[in-house]
Amino acid sequence: MNFRTLGKTKFSISEISLGTWQVGGKWGDDFSNANADAILNHAVDQGINFIDTADVYSDGESEKAVGRLIKSRSEIIYVATKCGRKLNPHVNSSYTVKALRTCVENSLKNMGLETLDLIQLHCPPTEVYYRPEIFELFDKLKDEGKIQHLGVSIEKVEEGLKAMEYSNVSSIQLIFNLFRQRPLELLFAQAKAKDVGLIARVPLASGLLTGKFSKESTFGKDDHRNFNRNGEAFDKGETFSGIDYDKGLAAVEALKVKFPNSSLPLVALKWILSFSEISCVIPGASKPQQLQDNLKVESLSNLTASEMETIQNIYKEYVKADVHQLW
Repeated sequence: MNFRTLGKTKFSISEISLGTWQVGGKWGDDFSNANADAILNHAVDQGINFIDTADVYSDGESEKAVGRLIKSRSEIIYVATKCGRKLNPHVNSSYTVKALRTCVENSLKNMGLETLDLIQLHCPPTEVYYRPEIFELFDKLKDEGKIQHLGVSIEKVEEGLKAMEYSNVSSIQLIFNLFRQRPLELLFAQAKAKDVGLIARVPLASGLLTGKFSKESTFGKDDHRNFNRNGEAFDKGETFSGIDYDKGLAAVEALKVKFPNSSLPLVALKWILSFSEISCVIPGASKPQQLQDNLKVESLSNLTASEMETIQNIYKEYVKADVHQLW
């Protein structure tokens, strides 16, 4: 396992880490504690030391599973959770100092921890980034020993740029993958200059970049890939990275032609890791084998300049016009 530094936290974290959105099983299924425990322990066994969760994942069950892991292992494991998405309605006015403090304290209780290594605002409305009192709260929570560092999980590049104006923001979690490349233009340079770590989520574009989907593929009624393609429930950029499904399939076919002897998901992960500004990538897993498959990227050779150019050309041809300026 290779390790990178998570910005000004100075945590040395596994470049392939773990997102726990579906750690209890497939999206929409009942949460399986046994499945979650198996995946989390396998992750640590393989050298992963950074786990990303959120209070809203399976209504706190994901956090509880991470808490069980921490109590059962002797290794140093960095825990990142997120707060804010449980606020209802999820609007700017719901983001109050009192409400967010309660969220943090509830996460501590869920996981049985005294402090959180990293707490992240969970894709708040853009207006929240213009409220200094929200960011000041986390300085107070740090002084109280309840958190160690603050990060933000963003939807839009502009939100990340604004967040970095606050000196206590140590990391930014963002959608970054072959189908979402705009962060390269400005955000990466600013993050490097300000020593802000970058955590890449949705690395396989909700599974599109596994190359396993087709026009005939179906998704369960409770799967966001079924009900959120146009942003019906939350930002549509979280589903297939916002790209039209059929156009995404066409782009994937183009990638398969250019990388005929390669595992497409591993190429996608390696492309993300090609950028030194990335601290880690957090693919999810609903079963241990998916996690094991993702870790094979560590033995993959770096992409060549020609391969990087090929990926860029496919992005320009199939994706850029539809998504580049939206996030």
